[in-house]
Amino acid sequence: MKLLYVVTEDKAFLSHRLPMARAARDAGFDVHVAASVGSNADAIRSEGFTIHPMPLRRGGLSPFGAISTIMALRQIKCDLSPAIVHHVGMQICVLGGISSLGMTTPQINAMTGLGYAFTSTTAKALFLRIVIAIALRFFLNRDHAVFLVQNPDDRAALETIGIAPRRLARIPGSGVDTDKLMPMPEPDGPITVGFAGRLLTAKGIRALVAAHRILRTRGEDIRLLIAGTPDPANPDSVTLEEAQQWGREPGITWLGQINDIASLWRDSHIAALPSHREGLPKSLLEAAACGRSMIATDAPGCREIVKHQETGLLVPIEDPQALASAISELAGSQELRARYGAAARQLVVDKMSAQAIGAATVALYEEQLQRIR
Repeated sequence: MKLLYVVTEDKAFLSHRLPMARAARDAGFDVHVAASVGSNADAIRSEGFTIHPMPLRRGGLSPFGAISTIMALRQIKCDLSPAIVHHVGMQICVLGGISSLGMTTPQINAMTGLGYAFTSTTAKALFLRIVIAIALRFFLNRDHAVFLVQNPDDRAALETIGIAPRRLARIPGSGVDTDKLMPMPEPDGPITVGFAGRLLTAKGIRALVAAHRILRTRGEDIRLLIAGTPDPANPDSVTLEEAQQWGREPGITWLGQINDIASLWRDSHIAALPSHREGLPKSLLEAAACGRSMIATDAPGCREIVKHQETGLLVPIEDPQALASAISELAGSQELRARYGAAARQLVVDKMSAQAIGAATVALYEEQLQRIR
C-alpha cells in the first residue's frame, strides 16, 4: 500500500516525520514524500522512501503560488494513487485538501500547531484565522478525512470552528528517539539555559532574552544558549540583526542552526521554551529525553510535556519577570533540576517515544483504511 506524506520541505520531513514514516515502512507501507526539495532528498531516499518534488513557498499567500502547488500535488496524487495521504501542517492541509477535491482517498490532516494565525492578534492574523476556519470546514471536514492534533487544546479549537468530533484524533507529538537521546550529566560551569527553535516572538525568544537581562541585572551569572535562526517566511520573526545583537550581549551565545541537538542539551542545565502556543514542542521532548528540567509557558502544547512542579515549571505567556524567577529557582537547586529531569525523561519514554508514536500512527492509518474496505 502506498502512503504519501505531504510536507512543506524535505528537511521538515526528516526532522519531524521520520519516526512515524519508519514505523509505516516497517509495517509494510510503500512510503512516498511530496515536498519542496532542498539538500535532504538523498537522506530521504536512503530510508527507502520515494520523493516527489513539489513547488511550494512556505508561508506564501500568493494565489498563483497556491494554484501551482495545488495542481502539482493533484498530479502527484493522480499518478501515484496512494492508499492513504498524510498532510502535515496548516498550509499543507488546506492546499492538500483542495487538491483532493473529488477524491475519496483517506486523508490524515495533521495540525502540528495552529501557528501564527492563531497566536497573533494582528489584523492580518485575524483575517487568516477566518479564511483558515472556512477552508477547514468546507474543504477538509469530510467523511474520508481525519484531523490529527497533538494536544487537547487544539482539538477543542477545531471543534469550536465546526470540525466534527468524530473526525478528530490525537497523538502526542511526532516521536523522539529515546535510545539515541539519553540522560546525560550536567555540564560544569555557570548555570546555562538552552533554547532551541525558530526565532519568533511567538516562540517566546524575546521574553527569554528579556528574562536573561533581568537576571544579569540582579547579578546572577546565568548563561543563555540560543539555537535557531530567524524565519523570514513568518511575519512573527525577529530580524537577523536582532539575533546577531543578542549574540554580542554578555552571557548570551547565539549558535545559529545546529545539527546535533544533543550537543545543546549537553551544554545546558535547563531547557526553556516560553512559547505562545505549540502542537507539542519537539525541542522540549528532546530536552526531556536527555534528562533536562524545563521551563515553558502555561500554553497549549507546552503543558503536555512540562508538568508544573513535576517535570519543570510553567510561567505566564510574555512575562519576563516570572520567567526570570523560574530560571533562578531551578538555577538554585541541583536536586530540583535532577528530579524534574528524571520525571521528564520517564514521561517521554512512556508516552512520546518514537516507538510509541510510530505504533499509534500506523494504527490510525490501518483504522482509516479499514473504514473503506
